[in-house]
Amino acid sequence: MTQREIDAASLEKAKKIFETGEVYGFETGTVAGLCAIHSALFKGLYDFAGQIRKLNISKGNLRFANALYLSRILPVIEKMPEDTFDDIVKKYVEMNIAHPFMEGNGRAARIWLDMILKKRLGKVVNWSLIEKDQYLSAMERSPVNDLEIKTLLNKALTTETASRELIMKGLERSYYYEGLEPK
Repeated sequence: MTQREIDAASLEKAKKIFETGEVYGFETGTVAGLCAIHSALFKGLYDFAGQIRKLNISKGNLRFANALYLSRILPVIEKMPEDTFDDIVKKYVEMNIAHPFMEGNGRAARIWLDMILKKRLGKVVNWSLIEKDQYLSAMERSPVNDLEIKTLLNKALTTETASRELIMKGLERSYYYEGLEPK
């Protein structure tokens, strides 16, 4: 399979877990919940679906957490508070820095973020309001200063947590951030 075929198949799996309600059965805000999301998105597409990576990875100039330390870092991230929007975004940023999977971290983590926001605040991100370049730049800078990503996400929060259209468009936007061009 080409990367585009893998991404398209994974997007269909993402839509399916929302349409069937499977995503609402995953633990919220935990490493196990994130692994379950990742597995649901990439099972049958990657051998490592849902598995914490054992190799070091980087993207551009950004090196993610050393694989040797993930077993120590991930439990700490899991225990971070989720009481406020700021708390939740800090936790999301830390999980992004950890980047626990070999591939598919962003797609899985954005769903994980929305599930935390929905459970704790009764809101989700309307991803279609956030431009790709703005999002990627803000996430790249977030380890140093998370104000930019907090501002982008906060402006796009909505209480329309049950809107099928919003969820489906959000998933498509999430995959677009990672390179899958819209149909």
